[in-house]
Amino acid sequence: MLDPFGRTVSYLRVSVTDRCDFRCVYCMAEDMTFLPKADLLSLEELDRLCSAFIGMGVRKLRLTGGEPLVRRGIMTLIDSLGRHLKTGGLDELTLTTNGSQLEKYAADLYRAGVRRINVSLDTLDAAKFTELTRWGRLDQVMAGLQAAKAAGLAVKINAVALRGVNDTEFDDLIAWCGREGFDLVLIEVMPMGEIGEAARMDQYLPLSMARASIQRKWTLDETDYRTGGPARYYTVRETGRRLGFITPLTHNFCESCNRVRLTCTGTLYMCLGQNDAADLRAPLRASESNVLLEDAIREAIARKPKGHDFVIDRRKAPAAVPRHMSVTGG
Repeated sequence: MLDPFGRTVSYLRVSVTDRCDFRCVYCMAEDMTFLPKADLLSLEELDRLCSAFIGMGVRKLRLTGGEPLVRRGIMTLIDSLGRHLKTGGLDELTLTTNGSQLEKYAADLYRAGVRRINVSLDTLDAAKFTELTRWGRLDQVMAGLQAAKAAGLAVKINAVALRGVNDTEFDDLIAWCGREGFDLVLIEVMPMGEIGEAARMDQYLPLSMARASIQRKWTLDETDYRTGGPARYYTVRETGRRLGFITPLTHNFCESCNRVRLTCTGTLYMCLGQNDAADLRAPLRASESNVLLEDAIREAIARKPKGHDFVIDRRKAPAAVPRHMSVTGG
C-alpha cells in the first residue's frame, strides 16, 4: 500500500481497548470515561481486520491500548494472529504494555510468536511511579519485566521525558537498562487529549536538551538501526545497549512514516497527530466478503497526510489532538 507521498504503509498499530489499569498523568485524566463495551469490535472482528491489512501488505503488527493485556480473552486474539507469522504473511507481532500483566502473560506471548515488547516505564522511583501512574505499583511492573526476560522476550523500555519529574533520572535509566539487557527510548510529550490540571508546557522537555545532558556521562555512537517505528537510535558505548529518541516536536519523523493506527471501534487514523479518520467497522460488518473493507482501507491510505499538527505552545490552550493517547494507542 502506497500513500500519496510514495511511502509504503507496512506497519499497523491496533488499540484493542481504550481501558487501562493505570492513569498516567500525561496520557489520561484521572476520571476517564471509557467506551461502552458494546461499542468495541469483537476479538474475531479485530482478527479479521488485522488479517485484511496483512493481506494488503502490512508486515508488522503492534497491539496497544489503553493496556492491551487487560482486554478479556486477549490471548485468543494474539494466538490467532500468530498464524500469520507461521505462514510468512507477517514479519513481526509485538505489543506495547505498561507491564502490569506481564508476569501472567509473558510466557504465553512468547508461545504465540511474540519476540519483542515495549514496556512503558518513566521512573525507577517507586513513589514517583505511583504518582505518575496514579494507580500503578512499580514492584508489579518489575516482576513482569523479569517474567518477560525469563520467557525470552526482548524488552525495550519507553520513557516519556517530563520536565521536573524524571529529567534527573536519565543516567539511572540508561545504567539500569544496561544491567538488565534492555534498550531504552525517550519520548517527547505529545499534545493529545485534555488531561486535567497538568499543563503540557510545564511537562514538555525537548529531547535535544536531554541528549546534551546524557552525553556528559555517556558516549552515544550513531547507528542505522531501525525497528520500523519513529525512534532514532544510538548505541551507548559503555553499556552496549541502544538508546532511542522519539521527537515529534523538535525533529519530526513524518518523512519516513510507514504506519497507520486502528482503534478498538474500527476507526482508522492515518496520522497520530491529525483528526482525519476512516470508519472500517461499517464495511467490515456490511459483508462477509472483504471487498468493501479493502476498498475502504485503500481510500483511507490515499488520504494519509504528509505530516502531523503537533505543537506545544502556551498561546494554544487546547490539545493539538482532542482524543487521548489511549484511544489511538500511541
